[in-house]
Amino acid sequence: MNAAVLTVIGAIVLRSLFATGLARWNVGAPVAMVVAGAVVAAFSPGSFGVVGTDTVFVQHAAEIILAVLLFVDATEVKGRRLWGRWPGLVGRTLFVAMPVALALAVGAGALLFPGQAFGVLLILACIVIPIDFAPADNVVRDHALPAKVRSVLNVESGYNDGLVSPVFLFALALIGGRHAEAQSPLGALGSALPSSAIALVVGVLMGALLAVVMDWATERDLTTVQSRRIIVLLMPVMVYFTTVAVDGNGFVAAFAAGTAYRYVYRGSVARRLRRLGPGQSPRQPVADSLNAGLLEDVTLLLTMVMWFVVGLATAYLFVVGISWQQVLYCVLALTVIRVLSILIGLAGSSMSVREQLLVGALGPRGTTSIVFGLLAFNSLPDGPISELALSVTVLCVLGSVLLHGMGAGPLTRKVSE
Repeated sequence: MNAAVLTVIGAIVLRSLFATGLARWNVGAPVAMVVAGAVVAAFSPGSFGVVGTDTVFVQHAAEIILAVLLFVDATEVKGRRLWGRWPGLVGRTLFVAMPVALALAVGAGALLFPGQAFGVLLILACIVIPIDFAPADNVVRDHALPAKVRSVLNVESGYNDGLVSPVFLFALALIGGRHAEAQSPLGALGSALPSSAIALVVGVLMGALLAVVMDWATERDLTTVQSRRIIVLLMPVMVYFTTVAVDGNGFVAAFAAGTAYRYVYRGSVARRLRRLGPGQSPRQPVADSLNAGLLEDVTLLLTMVMWFVVGLATAYLFVVGISWQQVLYCVLALTVIRVLSILIGLAGSSMSVREQLLVGALGPRGTTSIVFGLLAFNSLPDGPISELALSVTVLCVLGSVLLHGMGAGPLTRKVSE
């Protein structure tokens, strides 16, 4: 275990030392950490087991990481508007294109993996569909892309994992994990809806309350920048465990809390700035108006560890083997299914066909897929089903690293010409 921990730390430190140079070659943190993990796996085939992926500890760690990611994604949507500058387009991508993509992924899975239960196919779809800009975080900041495309992608990536997580948990309930019995569709839905409703109430209340209390303390100069950042770092974990304690969906609650906190607190900061007189400066730096700097750094560290695990998992694929059906499924999810669902969702909108194709092509998969895959691998019964979930996860994110992580830069430059 000591060797595994030192290896992960060494890889993170090495990548961080050369972060700027690697970025010039379109090699971000995910690419670097996957390569590092793969190299370690090549020289130490048993290293994947050393990390302890198939353990209760890692499952709980993955749950906490997902809760933090959902909170962060909800807070990173730009501006005070819940749906960005183009809410109609965002609504189409989230509530039309995404369900279409899930349905297409389930259909593709039924053709390529005949005999698998609907719950398994839905789990696989939830793993490969949510987009995450960790492999290509420079895309949403690249002004070579139209502002409309960047805004829609940014908001979509912030919200889609929060909307997919209850579907993912519903699918797990259909199959039945190692410590739970499989349920009928009505039974799974009956347990999912109340827990999601509880989560929405708890998440919104806790997120809004945090924003109000933070604004009150900041206004009276009772707190420091550092202490506020610590509070925000602990917030998603507190929301998650509070919600679970009252039989709610901790993932939905973390996402709802992040959304409520962002909306309420940014409004409070804006009001304080408007009240300032000439020559007065705000008590809090506007650049970090959500006090999320520490949370974002810790999140980056956690995601780098997850990407390293993906690199290690390449050794696992060589042990269990991969099939052409798994490869084709992931290729379809990253390309045809993504693009087709976006074209359907945005048909007849104010976006040109070229812009729609860009939104479809620039849809990387990242940490959300990894965490969903690890949760499925640890929750599903041992055997072919859990192995299929992990294999699809690794193939999907590795494919996205190549397609989006290293290919997004050249694609956006080509578009801007």
